[in-house]
This record gives sequence, structure tokens and C-alpha cells, in this order.
Amino acid sequence: MSEKAKVSAVGLTKKFDDLLVLDNISFDIAKGEFVCIVGPTGCGKTTFLNILSKIWPATSGELLIDGEKADPKKHNIAFAFQESSAFPWLTVEQNIRFGMEQKNLPKEIINERTEQMLELLELKEARNYFPRQISASMESRVVIGRSFALHPDLLLMDEPYAQLDIEFRYHLEDAVLKLSKMTGSTVIFVTHNIEEAVYLAERCIVLTNKPTTVKTIEKIDLPYPRDICSKEFTDIRDRITDYIKWW
Repeated sequence: MSEKAKVSAVGLTKKFDDLLVLDNISFDIAKGEFVCIVGPTGCGKTTFLNILSKIWPATSGELLIDGEKADPKKHNIAFAFQESSAFPWLTVEQNIRFGMEQKNLPKEIINERTEQMLELLELKEARNYFPRQISASMESRVVIGRSFALHPDLLLMDEPYAQLDIEFRYHLEDAVLKLSKMTGSTVIFVTHNIEEAVYLAERCIVLTNKPTTVKTIEKIDLPYPRDICSKEFTDIRDRITDYIKWW
């Protein structure tokens, strides 16, 4: 593990009986880095994410945060997944406050961060609405706001707005980038959309087919906000696509 690493995967391996799904995956991520993970369909990205989130135990290997075994009871690990996960019995504002209140953060910090999330994600007018009263795009923003409000050590995102229209997705991606820099959170974002990965990531981890290993790690040294029509952008997108296409 690098001394500067905030998050380290060390030899992560996962078997289901005799089926080897993840095979000795290792990488380091710096504090505040935004990393995307892509790979061919069925390569085990969901399994990989479940291992990182500590939902499933690894067969062998470790996930470390600041050099210690990742522990949801000790470390701030937050999630934003595709499935609707806003609490239906809470309002927009209460949803955003929920995680901070569970961690018993000081009231003034909870109030400040809640207002920040409502402002940045354009949810102020909907603060007293329940999830059933708002659109899918708004609910996605609620979940993202609730996650970033914790200023997590590690935020895992699994295409949290995959069902949204393309124009709003880019708008929300810009908001997510702004939030990641504001909070200093380390983000691992799993996506099937390579253009999205190149738009968001400082580095892109490309996975192989099962048994899944790291094919390559592509550094994306482009300034934000990124021009998706530029030659530099399309060259990186096409190169990552070729890594996946020719397995």
C-alpha cells in the first residue's frame, strides 16, 4: 500500500463455491480522488462493489482505509446505488439529515450541510416533500445529497442516475464532481457508460472478464469541466472501449 493512499484494495478475491469471480484485485486511491470502474458485462462489477461496501465478505484480501481494515462501524462508508433508496417516510430534508443524525454530528454541522446539499442539488423548494411527491431525478439527488452530507471517507456509487435523461445526467454529474471536491470524499463510481467514466474520473480502472482482474488503470489528465467532443476526450474514450471490446 502506498503511504499516501486513502483507500487500498489488497488482493481482493471472491469465490462462490468453485466459481472464481474476483481474482486478486489490488489498487490504491488517494484521498479525494474520483475513480471510475468499468468492464465487460458480467465481469463481476456488482460483486466487486458489494465486496467494497462490506455487504459481502471477501474470500481473501482486504479493503483498507488509512491503512486499517475498513469497518463501517469506524469508517464513514456511504453508498448511492441505482435502486431507489430514499426513505419514503421522510421528507427530502429529513432524508438528507438522516445519516448525520445517526452519527450524532453536532446540530449546527447537520444544519449547515443540509442547507449546502439542498442548495447545490436544487432541492430547496422540495425540502418538505416526500419521495412519492417528487420526480425520479429529484429522488436521485436526495440520495446523492444524503451520501455526500456525511463527508464520507469512501463513497461508492453504482450508476445512481442511470435512468435519467442524458441532459440531466450531465448536469447531475457536474454537481457530483463539485460535491466530491467540496467534501474531500474519495469516490468509487461503477458504470457501464464509458463516456460517463471519462467525463467524471481522474483514473479509470478497467476490469477483465471472469475470473476478474485489473486489465489496466487509465489516468485521465483532462481539465474539468470536460469537453466530450474534444479529440483528447474521444481518444481516451475509444482506447478504454477497445480494452473492453477485444476480450
